[in-house]
Amino acid sequence: MADNQNLLAGQRRALILEEVRRRGGIRVSELTRMLQVSDMTVRRDLDVLARQGTLEKVHGGAVPVDQARTHEPGFEAKSELELTAKSDIARAAASLVVPGTAVALAGGTTTFAVAQQLVDIPDLTVVTNSVRVADVFHAARRPAEGRGAESGAATVVLTGGVRTPSETLVGPVADAAIGSLHFDVLFLGTHGISVEAGCSTPNLAEAETNRHFIRSARRVVVVADHTKWGTTGLSSFASLDEVDTLVMDAGLAADDREEIEEHVAELIIAGPEPVGAAG
Repeated sequence: MADNQNLLAGQRRALILEEVRRRGGIRVSELTRMLQVSDMTVRRDLDVLARQGTLEKVHGGAVPVDQARTHEPGFEAKSELELTAKSDIARAAASLVVPGTAVALAGGTTTFAVAQQLVDIPDLTVVTNSVRVADVFHAARRPAEGRGAESGAATVVLTGGVRTPSETLVGPVADAAIGSLHFDVLFLGTHGISVEAGCSTPNLAEAETNRHFIRSARRVVVVADHTKWGTTGLSSFASLDEVDTLVMDAGLAADDREEIEEHVAELIIAGPEPVGAAG
């Protein structure tokens, strides 16, 4: 690939840094497509920016330096990121659910998007430790003016626990409630996912609660947009071989897809492929 001669190195690095900060992380493959330069050029730029202390290189990309492994963004901050990808993922994930089953939804903005797609599936029993997810189902059950609540609406169980910045309930109370139940399918979000660390989160208590969810589920479905690949949080809660199905969006690079398929039983790519992507 011939490098784009229209941008000076400083301009290109400024654009890279802007995208990393705006999106909370970006892949090398995305930067090569966006800037129309070679993979090697992007990696050299990331090396320079990392030495300057303006970003942190991670496997396959970069994240802002202020996103340490223990940093946990709030729900509102995360909800503005990768909206199209989350919507595509949510529709694909919801298609895995059949009426009348027991569904668990852990906290996070991607599982929140999944919840919005599940409200029309009848007779679900939903267990969640997410205040936001519970609100989705409670809002759907509110009786319309002059009518009663719709039949077939989901029965929602909200675990107790201590609330995290991501509006998730964790800790011993949540763990005990989850551990006494059994689910047909579990939808889990994740702060980061990689071959080495599996699924991880900056929050130690959330990691433990997620482990209880996994032990109680017949099928574990992880929902994560492509920017999560290669990112690692402080605490791992699942190895890739514990994930039955991983649902990601089409922004995931082809080489990353091949790597994931070596470790996960089923990879579902949601949404349309990017323009110009290899078939």
